[in-house]
Amino acid sequence: MKKLLLSLNLIFFLSLSAQENLTTTQWQEDLRFLQNTINEDYSFLFVKTTKAVFNSEVETLYKNIPNLQEHEIIVGMSRIISLFKYGHTDISLRQKPFEFHYLPFNLYEYNDGIYLQGVHKDYAKALGAKVLEINKTPIDKALELIRPAVNAENEQYFKAFGINYLGMLEVLHAQGITTTLQNSVKLTLEKDGKTFEQEFNALPKGERVPRKYSHIFQDENWLEARDQTNTPLYLKNLDKIYFFEYLPEEKTVYVRHSQIQDDPEEDTPSFYARVFDFIENNEVEKLILDVRLNGGGNNYKNKTVVTGIIETKKINQKGKLFVITGRRTFSACQNLVNELDNYTNATFVGEATSENINFYGDARPVALPNSKIPVYLSYAWWQDKPVWENADATVPNIAVDMSFEQYRSNEDPVLDAALTFSGTGFQPDPMRYITDLYMAGKMEELAIEVPKMVKDPRYSFFDFETELSNTAYHLLSNNQIEPAIGVYSFVAQLFPDSPSAIKNLADAYFKAGAKDKTIELLEKVIAMDSKGAIGKSAKDMLKEVR
Repeated sequence: MKKLLLSLNLIFFLSLSAQENLTTTQWQEDLRFLQNTINEDYSFLFVKTTKAVFNSEVETLYKNIPNLQEHEIIVGMSRIISLFKYGHTDISLRQKPFEFHYLPFNLYEYNDGIYLQGVHKDYAKALGAKVLEINKTPIDKALELIRPAVNAENEQYFKAFGINYLGMLEVLHAQGITTTLQNSVKLTLEKDGKTFEQEFNALPKGERVPRKYSHIFQDENWLEARDQTNTPLYLKNLDKIYFFEYLPEEKTVYVRHSQIQDDPEEDTPSFYARVFDFIENNEVEKLILDVRLNGGGNNYKNKTVVTGIIETKKINQKGKLFVITGRRTFSACQNLVNELDNYTNATFVGEATSENINFYGDARPVALPNSKIPVYLSYAWWQDKPVWENADATVPNIAVDMSFEQYRSNEDPVLDAALTFSGTGFQPDPMRYITDLYMAGKMEELAIEVPKMVKDPRYSFFDFETELSNTAYHLLSNNQIEPAIGVYSFVAQLFPDSPSAIKNLADAYFKAGAKDKTIELLEKVIAMDSKGAIGKSAKDMLKEVR
């Protein structure tokens, strides 16, 4: 029996490491083709990286190809494509005959760690365990090792999709988490107060973990950690693209919309006509639109949703309209979020989105000539907001995430936050509110309201110091020195323990020619941050001023 198992393991290992009859020259030709295609036809993608960095990484991989196995070459190409940091721009890791081997589990990051949300039934003991190490590598270190190979648009994209790279044997080897390409990986786990190790054998080549919306759902072969006696609203009716339910106690209509597509049984306009008709004709005080699972689709389907909300004045009010976003809110759903932000009175709840606010999407598959592996290269620029409003993601007005225990026991703290939130006095767009007060000359109200907002936990999503300082910087750059000093002084009052706030104010006074005041402020910065970078900058500036 031992000989048989040894033979089977050997056959499996050989199938992992065997070359697919491509020569070194052919792989190098594929890489050069990819390089030339991007430089000649997709140079507009050089936004978050440069041609120099890209071409340098290509040359490094080109020289290393003779010493690499095929999966290391493919992952090397993935690292190069990931330099662009656009979620739609990536290389396929599933193309026959080069598809990778998957481990039989699903990882999910909660606010208290990374857990095995689902596993194959053969590993029931490990279900729901917290992951401490992969192949003796601490989980945080393992994530950092795979990060360069992930086409992560932002941190949320990496959290939603990049984590899956830890379940691919070829990636684990190529990124140095395992020293050889092997058919199993050992995880160090914690469950019920005990630490133990569990070895997972890879699924057969070509077989994948049955994820849906980043989760495994229980069936005859797969187990999930969530209590099966109940199902939270956001995971109900996943056979439908959208559904709605009336919550009478809260007088709320809840809509879960998980793709920007028409459901086969009811198109988008018909569905939302029913939703808005129900709202108009029933005792409804809130609408909650949940798009936390929504990875996009056809953004021409968004119009019905947005215009319907605008026309339904009953719920298009601050404190009555809530949109739940999350780490899977991506692509055409980012467009929907942008449009709701632009044209409605929505308050956003949950986690940040996994897409940049303005982004490159709509990728074309470009097949490499020898391996035929498709590389997906984005070509369409989507810009729903002015360039100065671009950001890595849409950050919710009310930031809420979930612990593993909350998931396991079917709690939904995100929905609860939307249901219980009181909008009294709440400003979904703090900077717009502050600007409006300033432009109206309501300085006393500004001086009273903004310090309250800074201390209000409802505004934890908003970085008051940075946003106000940026406003002052733009004023100073346009030679509006007195207004800039006014804003910087306000920031320094709000954040008296911030060396950065005091240093910025010193810069403004220096530009105004107020030498004594500049020296006074710089000395204060040095006393606050004598060994830090800001303190050093203040020391250098003080020498110049004197």
